[in-house]
Amino acid sequence: MATYIILAALVLLCAAAGYRYVKRLRSGGCCGGGGETPEKRVKVEDKNKAHYPYLATLKIDGMICSACARRVENALNRLDGVWAQVDLERREANVRMKQEPDEKTLRDTVLAAGYTVMSVRRGA
Repeated sequence: MATYIILAALVLLCAAAGYRYVKRLRSGGCCGGGGETPEKRVKVEDKNKAHYPYLATLKIDGMICSACARRVENALNRLDGVWAQVDLERREANVRMKQEPDEKTLRDTVLAAGYTVMSVRRGA
C-alpha cells in the first residue's frame, strides 16, 4: 500500500513539473514566463548614427532568450546618450555613445540587469 502512495505522489510531482515546463515554453522563454507581461522596449529618441561617435561591443554572459536580450538592451538604453542593440545569437550588445565610453558604467548597468559582461571591445 505504501508503494502505491509513493508512486502516486511521484506521478503528481512529475505532472506538476511537466505543466510548469510546458507553460514556460509557451510563454516565450525563461524570463518572460510566470504570467508576467514582457518588458516594454525603451525607445531611443535619437537614432542618427552620426550623433554617436563612440562604439563598444559588449560580450554578455547569461542571456538565453529574447526577454533577456530586451532586459539588457533596455538597461543600456536608459543611460543618457546611449543607443544599444543586442544580438542574442552572438550574445553581444553593440553600444553607440555620444560621449567617451565609461567601461565601469556599462559593466555595472548590465550587472544590475542580472547579466555579466565578459569583455568590452571598443571601436567599430
